[in-house]
Amino acid sequence: MVVRNKARLIAQGFCQKEGIDYEETFALVARLEAIRILLAVAASKGFKLQQMGVKTAFLNGFIEEKVYVRQPPGFESAKFLEWVYKLRKALYGLKQAPRAWYDRLKSFLLKSREFEMSLMGELQFFLGLQIKHGPEGTFVHQAKYTRDIPKKFDMGHSKPMTTPMSTNTALDTDEDGEAVD
Repeated sequence: MVVRNKARLIAQGFCQKEGIDYEETFALVARLEAIRILLAVAASKGFKLQQMGVKTAFLNGFIEEKVYVRQPPGFESAKFLEWVYKLRKALYGLKQAPRAWYDRLKSFLLKSREFEMSLMGELQFFLGLQIKHGPEGTFVHQAKYTRDIPKKFDMGHSKPMTTPMSTNTALDTDEDGEAVD
């Protein structure tokens, strides 16, 4: 059963050349340390983190450069086959789209009605991490990631191991090495 169909027009950003088609790119990414601190503080205070998404985030960014795109296949104007479109807003795929979205979000972060947002419930996934809240605390793991890796490299048929190395291999002591815990 099909619930809904979606389509998205995407720019071929891989064709863009730095210094000609765009000047600056940027994608805001949280450092792992910051994520750990956020999760630790939330767990220690007993907070339940929520997640949300901004619908069509990159389409909300305004671009400063002049960007022209070909007419999308199937939507060409029969009268103007050689014409192109000048973009007024960012499209997914443009090198400058993440920066344009960040600039717009930064300017209007406190205006909750500016963007259509969807509440997505209690935080369960964040940047590849799985977060599980329970009465005993917050548990962060990557079980889904470890299941997906063998599939990604066509090793889904491999025999799983509890320990990824031999457990009865004798290791030599490094007499000159530094002791570790």
